Amino acid sequence: MFDLGWSELLLIGIVALIVVGPKDLPVLFRNIGRWVGKARGMAREFSRAMNEAADQSGINEVAKGLKTATNPVGAAMDGVKDAARDLTKGLDPTKFDPDSETGKLAAERADAARRIQASTARAAAERKMREARAAMAQAEAAEAALEQRPEPESAKRPDEQPGTGTGS
Repeated sequence: MFDLGWSELLLIGIVALIVVGPKDLPVLFRNIGRWVGKARGMAREFSRAMNEAADQSGINEVAKGLKTATNPVGAAMDGVKDAARDLTKGLDPTKFDPDSETGKLAAERADAARRIQASTARAAAERKMREARAAMAQAEAAEAALEQRPEPESAKRPDEQPGTGTGS
């Protein structure tokens, strides 16, 4: 906000000492500190009120909607990641007594969640492998088509072209 260095603050202090005097200087600094504190509090309150107004008017939802519209796959993946994070956070078996029914149930659910995460990771890896195989097959087919295509007349060597006088 204000770009005041130590030298500027020292100059302001010396001027204040000369103008106000050494007797009233602590009172002046105390009042300035209170004023700065009130100004910061008002700025904080204003910022919070603006954020609340934006939340109430739906600006955040509009911004989120625009983000989703511009990158729907990324937004969907963010939603999946958030759901997975919430699922794993809520199933922490260490916060319950392991001998209680709640602790046993939490441990079972945490184990089931780990199995789901493992199977989901395996399914994603298999899908990526299938996509890679399909892409490789397309690339090989394209290379084979290039190899089977006859060479154009201009690409042949001059001794192979008809009517050049070589051979007959």
